[in-house]
Amino acid sequence: MRKHNADKTCGIAQAAVVMGDWWNVLVLREIARGHVRFDALAAEIGLSRNVLTERLGRLVAHGVLRLSLYQRRPVRYEYLLTDSGLALLPLLVAMQDWGDRWVLGDGTLTATATEDGAEHARVHALTGTRLPAGLQLPGAQGADLPVASPDAAATVLFTYPGTGIDWGEIPGSAGCTLENRLFREAWPDFREAGVEVRGISTQLVHEQAEFARAEDIPYPLLSDAAHRLAAALRLPTFHGAGGLRHKRLILILDAERTVRHTLFPVTDIPEAVAESLRLATDCAKTV
Repeated sequence: MRKHNADKTCGIAQAAVVMGDWWNVLVLREIARGHVRFDALAAEIGLSRNVLTERLGRLVAHGVLRLSLYQRRPVRYEYLLTDSGLALLPLLVAMQDWGDRWVLGDGTLTATATEDGAEHARVHALTGTRLPAGLQLPGAQGADLPVASPDAAATVLFTYPGTGIDWGEIPGSAGCTLENRLFREAWPDFREAGVEVRGISTQLVHEQAEFARAEDIPYPLLSDAAHRLAAALRLPTFHGAGGLRHKRLILILDAERTVRHTLFPVTDIPEAVAESLRLATDCAKTV
């Protein structure tokens, strides 16, 4: 295919060489979701084995994926994202955000969702999904932490747009400080039930740390500024305050990192916090 001479110095054109193929995008989407072995990728994407082998080889050659041996007899590899591949996750999330708003939606900028929309269906389809092993995010306390607590009978993840931000007229965006305060007040009840809580936004670590100190937040706040969690679970986002932000939702995970319950959209924050405590307590009792 003939290319314009400017392509040699155009970052968009060079990125399109890697990402411009439909199947390459879907391969990266699935690997971000934790489907890192060949058979799992073939099953999820529905691609022929020959074509999948060729696409994986290209992505390895471009330095986006790397091979990791997990079995010697016969030899089997996992396909893992390199630093270059991880840097593509914000692009995948931005593509999803655009598709949700302009293709699957009506173009409205909103931090919530309708119950008959694609985002609602996608979030509620997470029930039964296991979080990718080893997924960690930077914590406001200064260290990377597992998204799902390895020591808890259950974990509650609540994503929110961001604290200390004037969201203007974006529906569903207000209430982040209230939500954190309500989880703070309920924290002793969560702990008594053997349940951990994680608050997650795309704010930077130092922003979260400042808020945690000011509000005396007892549970970890994790930064998904690199969009690793958003890509892993295909979580809904919206564009506000200069970046992609998580829409407000709550996930209840069991001790095996499997999503057992989803609350989305969250329109009544006090009710949602109380419901997450009830569902997580019941989940912990089944361990």
